[in-house]
Amino acid sequence: MFDPLDSSAEPQAGRDRLRLILAQLPAAAVAVSGGVDSLTLATMAHEVMGQRVSMRHATSPAVPAEATDRVRGLARARGWALDVFDAGEFADPRYRANPVNRCFFCKTSLYGSIAGRTDAVILSGTNMDDLGDYRPGLEAAKTRGVRHPFVEAGMDKAMVRALAAELGLGDIAELPAAPCLSSRVETGIAIEAPVLKMIEEAEILLRDGLAPRTVRCRVRRAGIVVELDPAALAAMDDAMQESLTRALEVLAEKHGVGSRPVAFAPYKTGSAFLRAET
Repeated sequence: MFDPLDSSAEPQAGRDRLRLILAQLPAAAVAVSGGVDSLTLATMAHEVMGQRVSMRHATSPAVPAEATDRVRGLARARGWALDVFDAGEFADPRYRANPVNRCFFCKTSLYGSIAGRTDAVILSGTNMDDLGDYRPGLEAAKTRGVRHPFVEAGMDKAMVRALAAELGLGDIAELPAAPCLSSRVETGIAIEAPVLKMIEEAEILLRDGLAPRTVRCRVRRAGIVVELDPAALAAMDDAMQESLTRALEVLAEKHGVGSRPVAFAPYKTGSAFLRAET
């Protein structure tokens, strides 16, 4: 039996295991966020399972419109059975309070909503690389019996990207990591729809103006912090930084976020997530 803690498997062996795992399922529902992992899993599941699999995409203020557009576009192109719905996490005050385990409440709403719409086993795009992080959403997955086929097949992020390219997913194979917009809000600051809309529009503005490899617009107690990859950060001169700062201040005012200082910094994974030291 394959040991999921052994990540030394060759890519082709991982893909073969994935096919076997999917082929043995009588029916499945893939939770599709719009990122490379879930889109690759959905594509592979449809290839293997055909009409025995459906795709489930939840919309909310925390989900960028471009992610929903990406899911809808691929569903049309590939002939998926797609269900788009509101998982309702914004109705949960525990989620809105943005505690350290916010993702638990988000995924509880997501998987609970999917389970209420189908009896099929729920699949997520979690891969081996995700297991090393603090991911309270995985605890929510356990309560609903959610399966993680990439983990079961021993596939890490690089293997998922290689599979995406093999499946003809084009630019999707190279999509940068893009967690939900709520991940940009510092732990303990309440999650509010206007703030998330400001973040979404700010990141679009920054991508259009700088073409960075990575961009995050963080909302912190100290103000708005734009995190960029080193190359994009180095490419900004004083005039560009001043122009972008003004544009971000206008966006903040537009969405009622208020006057906040704007700063620029190197990108750091999960820097808005404040976990108490133990």
